[in-house]
Amino acid sequence: MLPGLSDYRAIHYLINHEQFALPVALQAQIEQVETDHQFNHTKTQAEEIMGRYQRIRQIMQKTVVEADPLAKKMFTERLDNLLLHRTWGYLILLSVLFLLFQSIFWLASYPMDAIDWTFGELSGWLGSVLPEAWWSDLLINGAVAGLGGILIFVPQIMILFGLITLLEDSGYMARISFLTDKLMRKVGLNGKSVMPMISGFACAVPAIMTARNIENSKERLLTILVTPLMSCSARLPVFTILISLTVPNKYFLGFLSLQGLVMMFLYVFGTAMALMIAWIAKWFINIKEKSYFILELPIYRAPRWKNVGHTMIEKARIFVFDAGKIIMIISLVLWVLSTYGPPTQMEQLNARYEQLRQQPNANAEEIDKQYQADHLANSYAGVMGKWIEPVIEPLGYDWKIGIALITSFAAREVFVGTMATLYSVGADADENDQTLRNKMQSAVRADGSKVYTLATALSLMVFYLLAMQCMSTLAIVKRETKSWKWPAIQLGYMTVLAYSMSWLVYQIFS
Repeated sequence: MLPGLSDYRAIHYLINHEQFALPVALQAQIEQVETDHQFNHTKTQAEEIMGRYQRIRQIMQKTVVEADPLAKKMFTERLDNLLLHRTWGYLILLSVLFLLFQSIFWLASYPMDAIDWTFGELSGWLGSVLPEAWWSDLLINGAVAGLGGILIFVPQIMILFGLITLLEDSGYMARISFLTDKLMRKVGLNGKSVMPMISGFACAVPAIMTARNIENSKERLLTILVTPLMSCSARLPVFTILISLTVPNKYFLGFLSLQGLVMMFLYVFGTAMALMIAWIAKWFINIKEKSYFILELPIYRAPRWKNVGHTMIEKARIFVFDAGKIIMIISLVLWVLSTYGPPTQMEQLNARYEQLRQQPNANAEEIDKQYQADHLANSYAGVMGKWIEPVIEPLGYDWKIGIALITSFAAREVFVGTMATLYSVGADADENDQTLRNKMQSAVRADGSKVYTLATALSLMVFYLLAMQCMSTLAIVKRETKSWKWPAIQLGYMTVLAYSMSWLVYQIFS
């Protein structure tokens, strides 16, 4: 009928001949063969598949060495007996988180110092070779300062996401959900809320979207409302620069970094506030549904290092090119607002300092330094900062910090770029080679007191930790809840919470 066919191809003709474009007479002949031999499509196909896999198994047994699945399961169960223990499990979890935040400072300190030094030297060199002109000032104090504020935090962001990916790949992240389910239920959430909240350490926008996996509508809404309180990666640059300014680089027992402990406290405090707000809010949200928590715990496995490296590079790329674009644009806009001001006000300022320079025995260097400070204070940026200074003064902030609070609503990490621009514009040419950290360290108020004291830095970190300074998050909450009611509530309660807690922290540490 069909000469030259192998047995394997002949079987496939019998099974699939209806799908082939064969002549009608040939189709009828094949059907007759099936009838005469009582050919069963399903049975024959199943036997062929089983035979194929049996042959594959024989080959693999001779050539491939693989772990026994039962041994893997037994290893996972033994490890779970320790990691999910009602006492040791929580101690191990706290230890893992502690090591994670210690590593962020310990591993990233060297590349960060190198980047900081490089941009300080670059600014100094450009200031010495470029002519004095508006475009050179824009390049040095706008573009270079803004770029330095972006790149210096890339090492910490890469390390943070690399370590989180290690936890996910190893299978331990699912155990964190299991461990915290009991605690989550007490505040109105469940174990599935942990994944969006942990994802909130990276970015609140995708974290809120992952809350769709929570079946219970009340628990899903509570998770959405409190997830922005988790300390996202955009807050990391703010924490880093303020901790390095005011917290001594001390080590306890030779390996416990005080700066790392402060960083860990901020993350733990944000988590604690999220749980507290969820517990309060559960009494006001009148939705009654039965809640279930079903989770499959994967076996433990070695991390895929290629995946870890890819995640680190991808997160760094997103930070530099997505957040970086916003930071650069705002840095350039701030340079304009900080360089120019109301014409009448600027004319009076220039005339007054011109008279001071013409006085006999005038100290030109001291006059120029004071002129730079007054010029910045009378610029458009300075006017904006002075408007809101009375509101933020009880928190220990000056008008420059006020400008950073405004610009941070576009993206929290803009704080560093804003500071870099403001302090660069306010500096003279000899200070161009100083790093941002040095400029902020030497910043003083009108009365000569330091701006960045421990009380001010802690207050500012708590404000950035608790405030809703992210327009993208508000937009995604509106989309997920299909109403502007919940974003408005979120913005309101987080602003009040941030202001009150920042004021309390400032009063305690002043």
